[in-house]
Amino acid sequence: MGDSDPVSVFTYAIQELSTRGIAYLHLIEPRATAEQLGQSIAGIPESTATLFRQAFKGPLIAAGGFDRESAAAAIEGGRADAVAFGRDFISNPDLPRRFKLGAKLNPYNRSTFYGGGAAGYTDYPALEKSEVTV
Repeated sequence: MGDSDPVSVFTYAIQELSTRGIAYLHLIEPRATAEQLGQSIAGIPESTATLFRQAFKGPLIAAGGFDRESAAAAIEGGRADAVAFGRDFISNPDLPRRFKLGAKLNPYNRSTFYGGGAAGYTDYPALEKSEVTV
């Protein structure tokens, strides 16, 4: 391995995972996490999916800060095979339909995440016919 910088270490680990035939590799984009936490993004790679795509030969799932357009671009550009959505799926249980129709998304409420109750999980409104913007 030689180098001990994080990119070299992760590249090596991902290459080794690739040789073992695991089902997929799921990467979270660190810029999205840093921005949400109000941290500096200086020195953080723009895309871990782009950085490590060549190291993993199986399906790659990217997550973190994607919207409909950037997810489509990541898949079409070969940077990822699929894109996962967390917060947007919590607040939009009908997210695939909203994406398909180009409908507005419900904003999520971070303060209700992982609170143990129904608030923020089952009370987001479903898409109404009047909200479709196609």
